[in-house]
Amino acid sequence: MAATTLPLPQAEAPLVLTIDAGSSSARVLLYDRSGRCVDGVGERAFYAVQASQPGAAEFEVDPLLAQIARAVDAALEQAGPLAAQIAAVAVDTFVTSLVAVDAHGQPLTPLMTYADTRSGEEALLLRSTLDEQAVHERTGCLLRASYWPARLAWYRRSRPELWMQAARWLTLGEYLELRLFGHCRASYSAASWSGLLDRHQLLWDGPLLSALGISPEQLSPLVDRDAALCGLLPPYADRWPPLRQVPWFPALGDGAAANVGSGCSGPSRIALTLGTTGALRKILAASQAPPVPPGLWSYRVDRSHHLVGGATSEGGNVYAWARRSLALGDPAQTEAALAALPADSHGLTVLPFFAGERSPNWAGNVQATLHGLTLATTPLEILRAALESVAYRFALIEQRLCGDPGGDPGGDPGGDRHLIASGGALQQSPAWSQIFADVLGRPVVLSAETEATSRGSALLALHALGAIDRPDELPAADGTCFLPDAARHSRYQAAVERQHRLYQQLIA
Repeated sequence: MAATTLPLPQAEAPLVLTIDAGSSSARVLLYDRSGRCVDGVGERAFYAVQASQPGAAEFEVDPLLAQIARAVDAALEQAGPLAAQIAAVAVDTFVTSLVAVDAHGQPLTPLMTYADTRSGEEALLLRSTLDEQAVHERTGCLLRASYWPARLAWYRRSRPELWMQAARWLTLGEYLELRLFGHCRASYSAASWSGLLDRHQLLWDGPLLSALGISPEQLSPLVDRDAALCGLLPPYADRWPPLRQVPWFPALGDGAAANVGSGCSGPSRIALTLGTTGALRKILAASQAPPVPPGLWSYRVDRSHHLVGGATSEGGNVYAWARRSLALGDPAQTEAALAALPADSHGLTVLPFFAGERSPNWAGNVQATLHGLTLATTPLEILRAALESVAYRFALIEQRLCGDPGGDPGGDPGGDRHLIASGGALQQSPAWSQIFADVLGRPVVLSAETEATSRGSALLALHALGAIDRPDELPAADGTCFLPDAARHSRYQAAVERQHRLYQQLIA
């Protein structure tokens, strides 16, 4: 099935303008009422993360917003007369992000990104003084450097003067609203990635706020995804006349939007994302927050839907390291030779922690290990072993997510599940996609939605507008399906256990 796009003259109102602010670029696109991306309307703005000191990963927030605004300028110009039919603006951003502002709304800090690790010591201290299991159950997040509790504690210790000046702590989406409308809210989706949202009550978590020394007034009011703002302030009202009075929906977490956009809105279709890093996520519809499997997280899509899964620090970065370090040559020839190697035939065991470990065990800043080298080992075998090892880490997450030992929070043990894969790392390597299918023992379907995150934001906005009855009523486009081989799956199960034994010896 081809990706859901259409020529500009065929677009049907209402139209939705989407702003997808990722960690390396922002994409502004236009969607019609059938969830189809309008050809010829789209602009991408690129930016680069800054590392001013060891462990830092941040942006200057106002220049970042200026880049996003220029992309909106271009998309509106490309839309021409159709811009008048835009009925809403939908926003998603990378998570987790954090910026402090003063009483006048001016930024006091750069925008800290999810990749910033400077609060590692504070995370350790919080785990020594708080009950991490209880926090995990309440918020769906662990006490790690990826989340706000450790980051706020780091600011309080290392920047006491700034700490006293900070009137508000915001995400990127909230800061965008503050600049455009003069006030802002936090969606349940974006707030859930902070590690400060009580996922049961949908309130800021009182015990954590008390432990950190901040008040609810220093955080934004919480709203659901359909609570819109209207009425742009100058200069944006004059800059974007078609958007002056249309509803802007609060920013969502990009992972939640990506699940919806790739058709992974229920437990039978699980989103497998493999870009530079990776994630495995499924959406559950439940009135009560589901249990969180050990080592995983539970975020929110909205009041009624939960996003449960795990994220890895390893992904396409492992393939990039191998290509750079092993001088593998022509990519097409490498891909063909990689596919020809038998499963786990090299005698190697790899712990692929080139950028540390997140889910499922969160060992932090551990290092990669390559075990079993001999004089006969070839560079191609090292590559194959490294790619297989990443899939093994996903197998551990999948077991906890789907109940193989950890219990299925969706009440669907086993079942006919498909993994819907997106991200350049798998799209560019059929051999790696087949490895994932064989390791996980499930079909892996490449998503044909090249902009699944933006599409998900558009579908949720169309639902909020009443243009569609359910965000999942418009099917996503699927591409190539990789079916698992039973014999290779059995061989890989033994390899997963071998990797686990090495992990236990060196890290656990």
